[in-house]
Amino acid sequence: MRQSRITIDVSLDEKNIPDQILWNATDSTADNAQKARAMMLSFWDGADKSALRMDLWTKDMMVDEMADFYYQTIMTMADSFERATHQAELVDMMKTFAKDFYGRFRDIQLKENKL
Repeated sequence: MRQSRITIDVSLDEKNIPDQILWNATDSTADNAQKARAMMLSFWDGADKSALRMDLWTKDMMVDEMADFYYQTIMTMADSFERATHQAELVDMMKTFAKDFYGRFRDIQLKENKL
């Protein structure tokens, strides 16, 4: 059986806050490890029927980048859900939520930056 490996290296500062996230994959076309400012990793535990998650972001991650990251993550989760279930109505709901979330974030940012 063929295997693929994904490696994630997280460098921490003296307060154990992520300073750098590097990842690479055996099936990647990239020659070197790739930098990331944030990551979300989820596993499904079928025995416990629960999601196991690890969310990390570096101290350099900006608030607007976090909103972009969440928006894009929700949109791609919706795409994955559609491929897995073919539930177009639920997918539309997820994407509508993502767009509303991002729009509200931008509105809040505009108000806060005017002060």
